[in-house]
Amino acid sequence: MNASDTPVHRRSALRAGAGAALAGVLTAGCADRDAAGPPAGTVTDTVSPKNPADATTRPPSPAPGPHRFPGQPVQIDHGPRDRARVALTFHGQGDPAIARTVLAEAERAHARVTVLAVGSWLDEHPTMARRILGGGHELGNHTQHHVDISTMGEAEAYAEIDGCARRLRRLTGSIGTWFRPSRARHATPLVQRLAARAGYPHVLSYDVDSLDFTSPGAAAVTRKVAGEIRNGSVVSLHFGYADTVAALPLLLTEIDRRRLRAVTTTELLT
Repeated sequence: MNASDTPVHRRSALRAGAGAALAGVLTAGCADRDAAGPPAGTVTDTVSPKNPADATTRPPSPAPGPHRFPGQPVQIDHGPRDRARVALTFHGQGDPAIARTVLAEAERAHARVTVLAVGSWLDEHPTMARRILGGGHELGNHTQHHVDISTMGEAEAYAEIDGCARRLRRLTGSIGTWFRPSRARHATPLVQRLAARAGYPHVLSYDVDSLDFTSPGAAAVTRKVAGEIRNGSVVSLHFGYADTVAALPLLLTEIDRRRLRAVTTTELLT
């Protein structure tokens, strides 16, 4: 076998090619909020199925629940900066076919993601809960109706958090690992207190906003994330957008080229 055909050389060539492709995207020029709609368990490690399609029918292991991370603030924007890990987090709403495509693409790259699902979306597509967990990913709460929770009164806001938690418990046996407020990057002090009452010791924010929900094109999504992602980053992405599907393979390749690992948010902080 020619030395240039060895697996190591092929992988280096692939990384170099991906870097060149990304460099073209990053220098292509600038293009152009989440206004468009699309009791705690034990954190466990699940293995992605060899055939991701099996996850739609195979019941998942008992679903993990929230975990308290000592030393971390109530509102978490990112993980440790001294470890080569990142968390890709997806707002769970929109066309389930696109969601399945995103999950399958992540699994092909051996990446695990965190999905913050909207309760009404789970009501319409209940099998998605099993699909997400069965693929080795984690599932959390993004309110019941994806309304502007920051502007709501206490009773209404709590009903949004608790309503989605109840859907998650009914479908998976757990309220999910994380809570993220709807239509807001950060939770207000009131929403933080209500999330804690519902069983979530932390609120999950992010430090990298892909802006994919604005549909700026796959190149713009790639530039935005690749230009900001680093050790410990939590990236905000969305199901339901074609630009996200188109950008994800290159993003995952770039993550690998930088020798980062895409893990669940719980893994990021553990």
